[in-house]
Amino acid sequence: MSGNWQKVVAEWQGGPGYIGKNDHGGSIKIGAIDGNPGVGPMELMLLGVAGCTAVDIVNILRKKRKHLADLKVEVRGKRAEEHPKIYTEIIIEYQLWGRDLDKKSVERAIGLSEGKYCSASAMLAKSAKITSEYVIFDSEILD
Repeated sequence: MSGNWQKVVAEWQGGPGYIGKNDHGGSIKIGAIDGNPGVGPMELMLLGVAGCTAVDIVNILRKKRKHLADLKVEVRGKRAEEHPKIYTEIIIEYQLWGRDLDKKSVERAIGLSEGKYCSASAMLAKSAKITSEYVIFDSEILD
């Protein structure tokens, strides 16, 4: 495969469990394996949004020389009642810790991620209403 193709594989582990792998050696447990819970397929989509936008936010704030100590991105999704039970509503909550993080810079970083860079949220926005909120906590930078 050439171009912009990416490949993952889900290997059945028996019962409702799979191991998802990518070509770079990354893996994740999908469903339950040996009675231990993993991440569900639809939750993986929300994690994709969380990870995608988190990478953007960190990169954008670092480029702006903002002092970000920590970031947590919580994504909640509401699914349709009928099959295929797609997400109809998604809420992204950003929790940022840092010294002198200003509202304007954080809002700009979130806007750039959600409006330009995060392909995961752009794709899901075609079927779901996506809203976001954020909270800034003052925190010293740990070296």
